[in-house]
Amino acid sequence: MTTILYIEDNEDNIFMFTRRLSKKGYDVIIARDGEAGISMAHSERPSLILMDLDLPVVDGWEATRLLKASPETSHIPVIAVSAYAMAADRRRALDAGCDDFFSKPVDMKALCARIETLRCDRADK
Repeated sequence: MTTILYIEDNEDNIFMFTRRLSKKGYDVIIARDGEAGISMAHSERPSLILMDLDLPVVDGWEATRLLKASPETSHIPVIAVSAYAMAADRRRALDAGCDDFFSKPVDMKALCARIETLRCDRADK
């Protein structure tokens, strides 16, 4: 089963994403701040990470940089999922190491297709 670590502090988003992704067959685990997300990525070794960028404790940009700098987690795909929607925001997320960027509200069909692509790419390595 594909395990997705969703790092998000907004309860409404957590509820909606968890419900929709679970219906698609994904096992979703939650971290509510960047620091907890980094810790869970190391302990749980998810197949993929969905990363909000505006997070407490450690923001999503820094959390992604730290995850990508660690040999234990650098291979885990990270998709930024953020209310920030400008081209500069997307560039900043990709520069931090995110593998892709989706602005909220998210097209779930497109997100699930991208999750499958990244998951399969990782499995091939």
